[in-house]
Amino acid sequence: MFPKINPTKTKAWQKLTQHFEEINDVEMQDLFASEKGRTEHFSIQWNDFQLDYSKNRITSETLQLLLELADEVKLREAIEAQFSGEKINETENRAVLHTALRDFKNLKPEIKATLSQMEHFSEAIISGKWKGYTGKSITDVVNIGIGGSDLGPAMVTEALSFYKNHLKVHYISNIDGDHVMETLKQLDRETTLFIIVSKTFTTQETLTNAQTVRKWFLEQAQETAIAKHFVAVSTNLDAVSNFGISEDNTFTMWNWVGGRFSLWSAVGLSTCCAIGYKNFEQLLKGANEMDIHFKEAPFSENIPVVLALLSVWYNNFFQAETEAVLPYSQYLSKFVDYLQQAVMESNGKSVDRNGDFVDYQTGTIVWGSTGTNAQHAFFQLIHQGTKLIPCDFIAFEESLFGNEEHQRKLLANFHAQTDALLMGTRETEVDNNFKAFSGNRPSNSLFIKKLTPQTLGALIAIYEHKLFVQGVIWNIYSYDQWGVELGKKMANQRLQL
Repeated sequence: MFPKINPTKTKAWQKLTQHFEEINDVEMQDLFASEKGRTEHFSIQWNDFQLDYSKNRITSETLQLLLELADEVKLREAIEAQFSGEKINETENRAVLHTALRDFKNLKPEIKATLSQMEHFSEAIISGKWKGYTGKSITDVVNIGIGGSDLGPAMVTEALSFYKNHLKVHYISNIDGDHVMETLKQLDRETTLFIIVSKTFTTQETLTNAQTVRKWFLEQAQETAIAKHFVAVSTNLDAVSNFGISEDNTFTMWNWVGGRFSLWSAVGLSTCCAIGYKNFEQLLKGANEMDIHFKEAPFSENIPVVLALLSVWYNNFFQAETEAVLPYSQYLSKFVDYLQQAVMESNGKSVDRNGDFVDYQTGTIVWGSTGTNAQHAFFQLIHQGTKLIPCDFIAFEESLFGNEEHQRKLLANFHAQTDALLMGTRETEVDNNFKAFSGNRPSNSLFIKKLTPQTLGALIAIYEHKLFVQGVIWNIYSYDQWGVELGKKMANQRLQL
């Protein structure tokens, strides 16, 4: 059984409450001054990743109490339940097995078959063997989806632009008609492939956009040409067939994969076309390596677990409602958008796993942007504002294009910002209070050797597992989204008025 423990009733929570009173006024500057080797002590090295979490308002006792909390809420049992395929999404009676999509040592036959289908299809598109209705090869691929059927693939495709081939890949998501029409302006009917991504093939936004695109396409092409320019990722074969898409060009989905965790499945077909199957497979394998780390590493040396525990510490004891994610790579410009759905749709819950309304804070608000752009936008609030905002800084050691001068300046800013948040102007004389910075602002530094499909897969998996741990601790179901469903229902009711 998946654990259902109210965290506030645990002994560890009571100890943490008392400990918070003792440490609340302690400043990190003093901790660094008194603790030799603090950075090494609060760091985790794993493969090409290094997490430095020393710049947090914690001591060794804090970490120990947080680890005790993880044990008391039975986190280890919860992890085992998820990976073993137990139906931990109890409100929908579903297993949560997006990790199975990337477990190449134990691939389910249906996953293996879909990956093979994706490989052959993407190779045909990339090589030019797949021809459109006038005999021309495909030059543009358009993904039509929304939510997890858009945010994940769009983010990964953008993040791995360095590894892209000649195909131009576009994403249509918003039901705003201007969005779809602006995209269509760029396209040639004879050389464009459309991928319609909808598990049920009934999602209002996706089907509205798909029908608009279909109508546009048929202005110059015959119905029979649809089969050469439209494919689907769906389980509703009848609806797909009625649209004009053949079963051979339909890629399946499974109910044990939630939408916001589906980029690893055929939902990632657009990414697969953009970067090629081999790179897509490396993305999966990188995520799987992080899955193994998450399952097997002691919690004190476990990157997702430590990040989740720190988030709970700030959210529930410091009452910090938000956390900023700050990737120092323009390639990750869509990463925060993706995380917002993954985290806030998952953990934005006020009812616990026992069916009771909670009387403590659950999901955090995730926001941010890329450095150094963000430094010239909202960093003022983080440095000198009245709100405590824990930050995750993410950087890659190597530049993909090898521009050392730019990279040196980028990383100088990365390190300087975390140092400034820590120290403020404490050891510097300032002319007046307007120039004074208190410091003592918490941050994590996640340093990665190089942005590759493999390391990106691992990075995404870190945050997937982090939100899972948060949900376990807060005793909520992270894998349903009834608020989203309510909005859909009410929109349909309004359309019928």
